Amino acid sequence: MALNIDGIDYSEVTPDIRELAEKAYQSTLIDSELYKKWDVKRGLRDLNGKGVLAGLTHISDVQAVKIVDGETVPVDGNLYYRGYNIKDLVKGFYGRNESGFEEVVYLLLFDKLPNRAELSDFRKILGRYRALPKNFVRDVVMKAPGSNMMNTLSRAVLTLYPYDSAADDISIPNVLRQSLQLISLFPMLSVYSYQAFAHYQKNESLYIHMPEPELTQAENMLHILRPDSSYTELEAKILDIALVLHADHGGGNNSTFTTHVVTSTGTDTYSSVAASLASLKGPRHGGANVKVVEMIENMKSNIKDWRDDEEVSSYLSDILDKKVFDKAGLIYGLGHAVYSLSDPREVIFKGFVERLAHEKGLDEEFALYDSIERLAPKEIAKRRPIYKGVCANVDFYSGFVYRMLGLPTELFTPIFACARIAGWSAHRIEELSNNGKIIRPAFKSAQPIREYTPMDERL
Repeated sequence: MALNIDGIDYSEVTPDIRELAEKAYQSTLIDSELYKKWDVKRGLRDLNGKGVLAGLTHISDVQAVKIVDGETVPVDGNLYYRGYNIKDLVKGFYGRNESGFEEVVYLLLFDKLPNRAELSDFRKILGRYRALPKNFVRDVVMKAPGSNMMNTLSRAVLTLYPYDSAADDISIPNVLRQSLQLISLFPMLSVYSYQAFAHYQKNESLYIHMPEPELTQAENMLHILRPDSSYTELEAKILDIALVLHADHGGGNNSTFTTHVVTSTGTDTYSSVAASLASLKGPRHGGANVKVVEMIENMKSNIKDWRDDEEVSSYLSDILDKKVFDKAGLIYGLGHAVYSLSDPREVIFKGFVERLAHEKGLDEEFALYDSIERLAPKEIAKRRPIYKGVCANVDFYSGFVYRMLGLPTELFTPIFACARIAGWSAHRIEELSNNGKIIRPAFKSAQPIREYTPMDERL
């Protein structure tokens, strides 16, 4: 949608703006050698890619190495929520044939695995908060629907601010109340925003299902998304597991670090969450699963025999050599900043993905994913040294799952947000409880001091 005012399209980049943009670009370039000179940790990482220690947290931890005889050795990755291995948590609730997201939210927020009574009461609270202000869908969601659901979701969150009579109260009880409401409302805000977009910009039928308080978070999402509100037990379980695996990932991921940074200023919950949403929207963070799906669709169209390892490897080689697909030279869904041998979320997810693919009659497509996961690291190793290994990450399969569940591509990243809002909430409360200082890292100026030039003497 163009920024059109009085018939003038101000979204066009005009020649004079392009000329000024070139000046702006040139003025910002910094000699890469200066980063080495002053030992600047670009991206808050050292030369080996390890993140700079910027804080402490009780909420979650990511482990992918161990120390052996003083040397750092890569190991299979593990993810811990409040000290509990994610593999044990999934095994626990799945073994009881129950949903796990609500239990994980409780754990992340309160540092305790709930007993049955506590979990039951907590689910009732979340169900009770599945209520948007009167006419909010009509007056906010339906007005000016955008094509990017993350922007629309951010706008909706910020618009909730004036509806909250205690919006600026950052006491822990009030922030917890706001957090629980946002956790409950994110599915409605995301799905309803998509329904409005699909209706007004794609000419599809409009339907708005009311949420059901007794359903799990995953069940409710499928209920409000699908025209007939139907879903299978396996579909709900796999979406629930996806929410569990995306609920948090340590304090160092970009959107959660954003939560800490913005919260440290003392701002309100709605502003903090909107900032984290803006971070997650970026394709280097939350949008990777979309690129995986696009890459696989491209491969399906160009590979004759999906089970021919030689043909698959050849096409992967062409992707890395920037000959095909988006010509960026990247195999999406492979590699991670921390994990090297395996991403525990991907390991857990894969078994359930295979079951869903079988239910949907997509065994051949799953086999292609499996081949890429097996062959891609070998092709990458041929081109550059791999110091810590390359493995598939959770994004490799999540887009495939969402597509099998009938979720539109526009909702892939919002679904990530529907899970990660749990972690953001826990980290926001942790930041408010422990840190009285605003987060302010140092930047070294690389600009020399200059003498002022009078107007008439400037070139």
